[in-house]
Amino acid sequence: MAHDFTERELDRIIEMAWEDRTAFEAIEYQFGLPEKEVIKVMRTNLKRSSFNRWRKRVNSGVSQKHLKKRNPEIDRFKCSRQRQITGNKISKR
Repeated sequence: MAHDFTERELDRIIEMAWEDRTAFEAIEYQFGLPEKEVIKVMRTNLKRSSFNRWRKRVNSGVSQKHLKKRNPEIDRFKCSRQRQITGNKISKR
């Protein structure tokens, strides 16, 4: 599954992957990358120590990267106060 992301898109994918509250499903929804592909992107673009730290955090109880681990009352990918994002671009209000 080859994806040609721009540098900006790649930066956003990595940023979303680092965020504890952004689920893998949100990344897949926005960029079409399932969890396994996100892991490959992180492995390719991070230093080994950074990747290991990220994987350890994702698999810890702190991270909510998997919807199964989230509070079922959270039914959205983003904060209700966050500006609307469409196609990875912030829309004007």
